[in-house]
Formats: sequence, structure tokens, C-alpha cells
Amino acid sequence: MINPLSSSTDAGAQLTPISGVARKGRRTKELIKRLRPGDIAVIDHSDIDPIAASNIVDARVAAVIDCSPPITGKYPNRGPLMLVSAGIPLYKLLDAAVFEEIVDSKRLSVDAHGNVMQLDRRHLAAVEQWTKARITLEMDVARVNLGHALEEFSANTLSYVREEKHLLIDPIDAPPLTGVRSLNRRHVVVVVRGEGYKEDLQSIRSYIRDVRPILIGVDGGADVLIENGLRPDIILGDMDSVSDGALTCGAKVVVHAYASDKRAPGLVRVDALGVESELFPVSGTSEDAAMLLAYEKGARLIVAVGTHSNLEDFLDKGRAGMASTFLVRLKVGSRLVDARGVSQLHRRSATYGEVAGLLFSAGAVLAALISQSPLAQSFISFFRAWLRLRFH
Repeated sequence: MINPLSSSTDAGAQLTPISGVARKGRRTKELIKRLRPGDIAVIDHSDIDPIAASNIVDARVAAVIDCSPPITGKYPNRGPLMLVSAGIPLYKLLDAAVFEEIVDSKRLSVDAHGNVMQLDRRHLAAVEQWTKARITLEMDVARVNLGHALEEFSANTLSYVREEKHLLIDPIDAPPLTGVRSLNRRHVVVVVRGEGYKEDLQSIRSYIRDVRPILIGVDGGADVLIENGLRPDIILGDMDSVSDGALTCGAKVVVHAYASDKRAPGLVRVDALGVESELFPVSGTSEDAAMLLAYEKGARLIVAVGTHSNLEDFLDKGRAGMASTFLVRLKVGSRLVDARGVSQLHRRSATYGEVAGLLFSAGAVLAALISQSPLAQSFISFFRAWLRLRFH
């Protein structure tokens, strides 16, 4: 595989001095929950993906310091470009071991010479700034390696198919979903906090209002629904990125468990909240499990919001288990449709207010036309004369 460009590609670039409270975490998904506007996010994230970048941008941080390469060269991940395009400076920590020395919740600064300072002005390490030009060059090199990444993904997918072919052929033992409206012959919307989820959900608001589908929030997808004024019918996942408020909102909670030994790490948290739940032991990601659940329960149509749908999404996920997503798409494909497709096909029905407004406007126009007619004016004059004679 071709190596990415060296740091010399940004030689002479002027670093942007910055200061803010340090928030650090090796799991970006967990760190995002603690980020506040003006913070400096200190992460350990190779190949920053668009989902992580989008969430960091939404947190309005002052800067991002990564102790791993933001782009390793395996494939052209778009996360770093999203950060700098949003005006968030991105730095690479030259000595990754310094990550442990940075004190969380203490003020951190980066000067114009690329020196990282803690609150006591103690020098910690040097950083290099990844400008838009640097990122663009790194992505160009990474595109050359995309073929190699595709070969690895294809080999993994074929291996997974051999090991898990029953997932494609045999029926899945789905949980009973006690207390939930039947999914049989119903439309089901599966919401994942993935790239473009905000736009996807907004585009089908009228569809949700008119069709009233079953709403499944996959982990943090449940919070997405609640934030948009919608109540999830089912919350399914590992329970690692969903809020306590969502778990206690009254939705049916289904904990994703390992198919091999039925272990469900997320069950501990759910039990601690006193929330009743059901287990769903199945291979693949929680996103896959949600689609399989809808499919096995007889859903007529499965609408995907923010889910993984292309090769770059799979590569961004960065784990072998994403091959299961490809396999699940083969199984449920005849019933699966992207939210953007639904927004184009669904014809929004008019509300009562819109109909009333239309009738009022039409009536006003008609009245104006009649009032200008000579015949109408003669009739009005005759009617006024009749009133005078009748009542006087």
C-alpha cells in the first residue's frame, strides 16, 4: 500500500494559535457527549469519519488535536476536510504518548509555533496543523489505495458469507416485542445517528405524519427521534450511545446480544435503570439487527435514515463486522428504501389549515370578480331597493 504524504506537505504553513478547555477521550463517540463550545477536543482517531466529524462540528469546538493520523492513507476519508471546512483547526500530535499527559478539563493552548501548552504554561509537545491543502493532498494519495481497501473488504465479506450464510437463508428468532404495535404489513422507519441523518429525517416528516410508521431508534437514533418531537416505538442497540432519558421514554427496549454466546453488555445499564427489555441475539451491527427485526416481523417497507449505504460508509466504520451489513442488505433489499427516495415518492397531503386557506383565497378572488360585473352590480342595487321597501 502506498504511504501517505509526509508532514513536509505543509511545510511553511502558518499555524493558528488557539486556546480552550481540553476534553480528551480515546473513544470519539463517548467524548462527543462531553464537548462544549470553545473546547479543544483531544482524540485518538485514525481516519476520522464523517459521522464523528459532523458531531464534533455540531459541538462547536475551538480545535481538534488528534494523536493518531487523521488520514492514514487506506482510503480517502472525508472527516478531516469536514472539520477544516467548518473553520475548526485540526492538529496532529507529533508524539502520541503525550496524550496521557494532557489533563482533561484543564485549559490547553497551541501557539503559532506549534507548541502545546497546559494551564501552567508547561510545554508538552509539538503539533502540526493539517490545513485544507494538506488534507486534499493526503486524500489524493489515499485514493490510489482505495482498490486495496476494496479487495480487503471483499475478501472479508466472502469470509463472512461462508461463516454466517444462515443469516441470509434461515429465518431469525426475533423477540416477541410485547406491547408494541404489530409490524406485520406496516411501514417501519429505522433511524441511525449516521451521516446525513438530520436531512434524511427532515425530508420524511410529512411521510411520518401521514403514514404513521413504526419508529425504531438504533442506540443514539432514539435521541434523534425525540429531539425532533417524535417518540420511538422501539429502541434497539448495544445501549452505548443512547441517553437515559430515551431509554425511559416508554419505548420497547431491545438489547442487541452476541449470537455466539447470547452475551449482552448493554443489558447491565438497562437493568440498572429499571427498564424492561428483550434480547435479540444476532450477528452483525445494531443497525443490521434493527433491519432484520423489521424484516422478520413482516414489515411491508423499511425506510432507512442515516444508515450505511455505500462503500465509503463501510470503510469509515473500520471493522470487519461491516461485512454483515452487506449481507443483511441482500436479505432485506426487496423491502428496503432510503429516506431520500421516500421523500421523492411520497406525495404530501394537504392539512385542514391549508385547505381552508385555499378555499378562502379562492372565495376572495371570486367575490372580487363578481363585484366588478355589471350584472352583479345591478342585482346588488335591486336587492338594496327591495330591502328598503320591505323594511321601511
